[in-house]
Amino acid sequence: MNGILIAIVGLVVYALGFRFYSKFVAEKIFRLDPNYVTPAHRYKDGVDYVPTNKFVLWGHHFTSVAGAAPILGPAVAVYWGWLPALLWVVLGTVFAAGVHDFGTLVLSVRNKGQSVGTLAHRLIGQRAKILFLFIILILVLMVNAVFAWVISNLFISYPASVLPVFIQIPLAIWIGYAVYKRNVKMLVPSLLALAVMYITAIIASNVEFLQVDLVRYMGGEGGAGLFGLGAVSSAFLIWIVILMVYVYIASTLPVWKLLQPRDFINSHQLVVGLLILYLGLLFTNPSISAPAVNGSATDVSWFPLLFITIACGAISGFHGLVSSGTSSKQLDKEPDARFVGYGGAIGEGILALVSIIAVVTLFSSEEAFVGVYSSFTDANQSGLGNFVEGAAVLAQGLAIPPEVATTIVSIIVVSFAATTLDTSVRLMRYIISELGVEYKMPLLTKTHVATSVAVISSGVLVLLPEGSRGFGSGGYLLWPLFGTSNQLLAGISLLLISIWLKRQGRNYAITLIPMIFLMFMTLYAMFQQVVFQWSWFGNESNTLLFVLGAIIFVFAVWIVLTAFSALSGKDDPPINNKA
Repeated sequence: MNGILIAIVGLVVYALGFRFYSKFVAEKIFRLDPNYVTPAHRYKDGVDYVPTNKFVLWGHHFTSVAGAAPILGPAVAVYWGWLPALLWVVLGTVFAAGVHDFGTLVLSVRNKGQSVGTLAHRLIGQRAKILFLFIILILVLMVNAVFAWVISNLFISYPASVLPVFIQIPLAIWIGYAVYKRNVKMLVPSLLALAVMYITAIIASNVEFLQVDLVRYMGGEGGAGLFGLGAVSSAFLIWIVILMVYVYIASTLPVWKLLQPRDFINSHQLVVGLLILYLGLLFTNPSISAPAVNGSATDVSWFPLLFITIACGAISGFHGLVSSGTSSKQLDKEPDARFVGYGGAIGEGILALVSIIAVVTLFSSEEAFVGVYSSFTDANQSGLGNFVEGAAVLAQGLAIPPEVATTIVSIIVVSFAATTLDTSVRLMRYIISELGVEYKMPLLTKTHVATSVAVISSGVLVLLPEGSRGFGSGGYLLWPLFGTSNQLLAGISLLLISIWLKRQGRNYAITLIPMIFLMFMTLYAMFQQVVFQWSWFGNESNTLLFVLGAIIFVFAVWIVLTAFSALSGKDDPPINNKA
């Protein structure tokens, strides 16, 4: 099988989905109104509510949702073979992810820019809202820990990527000032900023002095570090602390000062990166060495874990948090929701597609693939590294030197993960503030208090749990629970949209069908993991995962039962369609 053929099939399906299916949903189901006054205009405050050009907002939205997960999930899921991973990534994006992301954005815009957690109160009751907010809180806490873990490890493995990534921050601040204070168009400055980043990447790849290698500074892998830790663990600790300080600042600044301009740079970076990889695919014309269906994958069944492992790139509950938490507050005109929401999901699907191709074309033979993907545990440990190496091989098809290609790919992954990280911290601040209002704890409603709680708890979660990778195993340990809880959140969000559509007297099958599929797969997988894997009599007993997983599972079942009762009810008043 040829890698180009897979790419063509996937891209054609995505194009047809956006051209026809998203148009049908926009016009016949959501009935977008160009004259509707969006929350960005109605509540404009220059901090969170900021009317934004749809291309700029798409850049922010896309890069916020396109973190490391749409790369890592498919890179792990090819363990069961490239065909099942491909089918779920392509079909799941068109019929589930696009509708979910688009739907949560429209639902929030039609209800004052409120988050899906708050909307749960209006749609299915106060108790469900509280339970939903706690599920979301646990999820974003895990997102923070997982993505901080990913970034820190990439900085350690690819030190040439550090300087280009950090150069982006002052460049983004400068662009934000130029655009919003001097009325400069954002396109040219962001392209210049991207050029500066990549020039720096090329230089840093060839000049060791510019590579911020903390492990080397402390004497190499065997060297002594801080607080009795080794050099690698000390480097990891330093990067986590730096990241937590950064996200604290980034998540409290007005969105126009750093978030939007940096995400616009990253949107160009993603487009450039995808062009490099797809053009590299065209020139290298690699054959797929991995099996379509891996008959050796017998230790863990693909059903239902395939749909959980690929937690982004097909559908992701975190996308609904971004849609309703930040993007809905910046939407200029309601019809822009199709481009931002559905288009953002398509963009992430394109990223997940090339992740599959990069990994399955990396190996010289099927035996080499099976040797690396010998177990599901091995797939989890090597998936991200396999993508970086495979993507670098594709980039070399454009005559990009191997060391530069590797640096650029790692910069892309880190940039998206960092974008997701500070968006997630901002969302966590919102949720903590909402809980502060709910439980009459005014201190938690203050921006810096809520942000401090978010940052400190995230840092603790990634650093303290002990695991097979030693100090700082928290992100690695939490990855399995991230997948199930993320998909569970997506299923609940689809259920909320279904209730809203029903109360508007519209066809809600487009959200109900993927919701039923997703809820079945996710609850089934979570029950298996909590009871038979993480409990005290399970084969991989883990108290942290068991406690968090059990809480999420019970809360989710409670919410689903309450929501289905609301969905079947006939006496519920419709939600105000013009709120």
